[in-house]
Amino acid sequence: MGVGLVATQRVGVATDADPLVLERGAALAPVEIAYETYGALSAARDNVVVVCHALTGDAHAAGHHGDPARRGWWDNLIGPGRALDTDRFHVVCANLLGGCRGTTGPSSTDPATGAAYGLDFPLLTMGDLVTGHRAVLAHLGVERVHAVVGGSLGGMQALEWALAHPGEVERAVLVAASSRLTADSIALSAVARHAIMADPDFCGGQYAAHGRRPDHGLSVARRMAHITYVSEELLEQKFGREQVDDGPPRLGTHFQVESYLDHQAQIFLERFDALSYLYLTRVMDYFDPFAVPDRLARLRGAGTEVTLVSFDSDRRFGTPHSRRIHEHLRAAGVPSEHTELASPYGHDSFLLTPPGYHDLVAAALAR
Repeated sequence: MGVGLVATQRVGVATDADPLVLERGAALAPVEIAYETYGALSAARDNVVVVCHALTGDAHAAGHHGDPARRGWWDNLIGPGRALDTDRFHVVCANLLGGCRGTTGPSSTDPATGAAYGLDFPLLTMGDLVTGHRAVLAHLGVERVHAVVGGSLGGMQALEWALAHPGEVERAVLVAASSRLTADSIALSAVARHAIMADPDFCGGQYAAHGRRPDHGLSVARRMAHITYVSEELLEQKFGREQVDDGPPRLGTHFQVESYLDHQAQIFLERFDALSYLYLTRVMDYFDPFAVPDRLARLRGAGTEVTLVSFDSDRRFGTPHSRRIHEHLRAAGVPSEHTELASPYGHDSFLLTPPGYHDLVAAALAR
């Protein structure tokens, strides 16, 4: 059984009198953040586990909003008796700053103009995303967390949090994460952003004011990214060279794998915004926390334990990414454990249930 019916909540964390100041100096106000919680908060407020979502995730990590068939994106991990056991832990998941699912982002209204911020929204850093999470915890009256857990971009946030605010995090669990994108990963995101911004319906980022959406560009970005989220082995196994019909050769969709990408693009357009895609991918490009002096030394003295999980079929943030984090931490004397797991699912393994994965997470939280 999962956590059942849940509700998304929203909290204002900045006003004109007290704006949210970003790392590069810009100030945002007002700022609203969407979040969900699962499980009871202990009287001592010491059982909090923060879940950080990936690039296209949101605050709805577990349970359902009225339709039991449509459950949160990490529902298999969160709930009574699961790795993030809601009989023990108070689990908190907030939508990212810059997002489009209830949290202030580039498609939100700029109070100075009355229109969407668009490309006038300030560029964000990983530290800014963590600032948003910490604001939600301040609202809940929580100063220190039992653990921060995240996959992909979520794992990068967990790492940033542990490094920047080491006294606040007892454990950090990083799954299929990275501490520095390779040129290959940056290039993939650059092509995706180009597809969005070159779409005639992008309108310089003010597409909402024109009643338009850069759906073509965003769908191209999603198709390309999704290929890197699954393994080559899985695509071959599921689709091979099967065709959707027996018709003659054509330039349009004909192979089953093309139809699959069409479907993934369509459902993505129904739930995500192009501007958030631009801004959040750029956060990942610039992330390089070990280049900042003294951060590891501060973490060493905090007693934070780090657990890293990678998957052998992940072609986005494969094992070398996790190994790099692990080696930096161990060299600095920070308690760190890294495990590579076998999985046929590629990068998306962090959302699924490959053998041993959930047991590793549960063990990390139990230590």
